Amino acid sequence: MGPLLRNVELFYDVLSPYSWLGFEVLCRYQNIWNINLQLRPSLIGGIMKDSGNKPPALLPRKGQYMANDIKLLRHHFQMPIQFPKDFFSVITEKGSLSAMRFLTAVSLEHPEMLEKVSRELWMRIWSKDEDITEPQSILAAAEKAGMSAEQAQGLLEKISTPKVKNQLKETTEAACRYGAFGLPITVAHVDGQTHMIFGSDRMELLAYLLGEKWMGPVPPAVNARL
Repeated sequence: MGPLLRNVELFYDVLSPYSWLGFEVLCRYQNIWNINLQLRPSLIGGIMKDSGNKPPALLPRKGQYMANDIKLLRHHFQMPIQFPKDFFSVITEKGSLSAMRFLTAVSLEHPEMLEKVSRELWMRIWSKDEDITEPQSILAAAEKAGMSAEQAQGLLEKISTPKVKNQLKETTEAACRYGAFGLPITVAHVDGQTHMIFGSDRMELLAYLLGEKWMGPVPPAVNARL
């Protein structure tokens, strides 16, 4: 019998490009490291409000830095990530509430599809500059991920139910209790201790805490497939 898997939680919102970066790295390592990766759809707007933080779109220098940063990270992480043309509108006006409620419904009803549907929503907003707020946009992402039209429609009809709303609220509040002031946060449970790590650029530290080997954002086994 091998060592027990360590639980690693990723709290994320598809409105956050850094959440996508962290998500892909952890998905790449989930079968390399001795971890049980748990995906936690959360609402970045609620975390910002609770912590008093502000999104980069409201701070011009931060927004410009982020635009340049994403260009570099696209190559470093080997991901098709790029800024939407109307960044300000995407972040401050459109938001991600419906998308994150949909992902919450997926996590409750079809957790085996959560990784793929999350990825397709990120692809729409942060690669193809497409909408993620309208019902048809969300359905398109779900079907691209492999869900049947009937499955996707059934989940979409549940996003306004108390069960889904409360679950998203509870997950967001859990992130806040861990100390989140933005997303992503990765929470590692190791030897009876809980460690919260912010951002997508602390994975080397996560590896250290887990006692695992860090091989960069694209480990060799994954690099061979890309």
